[in-house]
Amino acid sequence: MISKGKRLLRIAFVLPALAFWAAGAGAQDEWRDNLPYLIYTPRYFGPNAFPLPELREGRLRGRAEAEVRGEYQACKGDRTKDVYARVYLPVAGGKAAVEAYMVMYEYYNMTAEVVAERHAWAQSWPSGAHGDVVVSALYQVVESAEWADVTAEAALKTASGNRLVDARYTDAAAYWFDLSAGRTVYSSPGGGSWLRLMAMAGFYCWMTNDLVHRQNDALAWGAGLSGRAGAVGFEASLRGFYGYENTGDRPVQLGLRMDYSRGLNALSLRYRRGLKDALYDSFSAAYIRYF
Repeated sequence: MISKGKRLLRIAFVLPALAFWAAGAGAQDEWRDNLPYLIYTPRYFGPNAFPLPELREGRLRGRAEAEVRGEYQACKGDRTKDVYARVYLPVAGGKAAVEAYMVMYEYYNMTAEVVAERHAWAQSWPSGAHGDVVVSALYQVVESAEWADVTAEAALKTASGNRLVDARYTDAAAYWFDLSAGRTVYSSPGGGSWLRLMAMAGFYCWMTNDLVHRQNDALAWGAGLSGRAGAVGFEASLRGFYGYENTGDRPVQLGLRMDYSRGLNALSLRYRRGLKDALYDSFSAAYIRYF
């Protein structure tokens, strides 16, 4: 037999729990009413929701790499910190490669104004978020010192990222195809120093929540300059994509990177300036291990 006192004690614990669950369920249902108003473009999502295709210099690297990068990304009304991991594996004697990367952990803190603008739910989340997995297949199409080197990329972004509720990740797939070309314009006699021009063009597509336009298509583009002087390498680039809906889907990003290599280890510093629909400025530091 359960005593009256124990019954009252159980009720005292159960009733608040039920009330909390009901309030949470009601809040979640209330947020679902916002789903049609989410705008699936870089301007209205977190900084990692729409990764831009990388410039590849027109040539593939011949050794495997593993990278861990810490990033701080900020725009007016949002401060984001994340940890990014990447693996690069050459195959077929360096004529092809597979690359995979994702944001392992993302902590964010948005203002109430940004939450309202994006039709999100919360300004932050105690356990943070994790990002989508991006897998790229790369192939060396042309190798020509006289003209240019050309690589092809086919990439898929999964829908594995979470916190759609806070407009951090889209919970929708995306893919892109691009060609990257590069030409060496200067090389020292020993090959220890060089300067290289780069360009990229392709097609970028992602799924949306629009019942009329179920996907958005964009032209991806990029151009830049890379080089090396002994153990120090650098890159300056401008890249983005141009969506056809013009609803915040035309991001542009200026990037500056410098790295220092010693043996099988490298340290990398990177700054990325967001322009147009890319709102965030990004500062990062990485450790890269070669194999």
